[in-house]
Amino acid sequence: MSQPRILILHAPGTNRDREAALACEAAGGAPEIVHMNSLNGGHHRLGDYQMLVIPGGFSYGDDLGAGRLWANDLYHRFRQELDAFVAAGKPVMGICNGFQALVKAGYLPGPAPQQRVSLTFNRRGHFECRWVRLRARAESPCLFTRGLAEDILCPVAHGEGRLAVPDEATRRSLWQGGLVALQYVAPMDPAEMDLAGSGVELLEAAPYPYNPNGSVDDIAGLCNAAGNVFGLMPHPEDHITPYQHPRWTRGAQGGLGLALFANGVRAAAGFA
Repeated sequence: MSQPRILILHAPGTNRDREAALACEAAGGAPEIVHMNSLNGGHHRLGDYQMLVIPGGFSYGDDLGAGRLWANDLYHRFRQELDAFVAAGKPVMGICNGFQALVKAGYLPGPAPQQRVSLTFNRRGHFECRWVRLRARAESPCLFTRGLAEDILCPVAHGEGRLAVPDEATRRSLWQGGLVALQYVAPMDPAEMDLAGSGVELLEAAPYPYNPNGSVDDIAGLCNAAGNVFGLMPHPEDHITPYQHPRWTRGAQGGLGLALFANGVRAAAGFA
């Protein structure tokens, strides 16, 4: 089986594409960073790749809201190709700004084009940059989180990461459909509390700072019903080797985000 080709999509303002490419390479894939204009101009074809990663950053300066203009591009310029990619079952991963774009284009939780949920301003009203602990939901069909028994530790860096739902029926549907792939959870080791910051305060049902943005039900990541489209606000590409842990010199280990990319690359290999 040949090495799967992975398209790392680049738009003006994205700044996490190289880290995403490094994570995909470490997971065994063959990543290529491709600018939106190159894809739109026909120099590259989405169908020639086996996996798509939409990385983080501030696409188009977030001038009309985080991920909104990128979502418009995805839906209006690449809808046919992206619909076919998703329908084929190929893995799609959106990280932070990429997650925002997939949500606002309707691909998460899906089906497109209806936007069912939103990612909006953090409940505390300011940018959050801190380490969080993520736990996979075993009942989710998400191929990226399949078999994850260990929590993931990685940072968040966003100002508009709060998952919001319009009504209780939508909230219930996320759980009933297994569309919640990852949740923020409180640390198991008291030493981790320093990573998140001091002071634990309850904000409705979610403990701050472990849920840094106030997302409903502590939701950190969603997938579609088929499980091949996945998005999350935290940055697992920032913890793919042990020495990236802020306490690695003190012997801290585990919680790597590499497992998410390894699962994606493994699924993509089936299309190579």
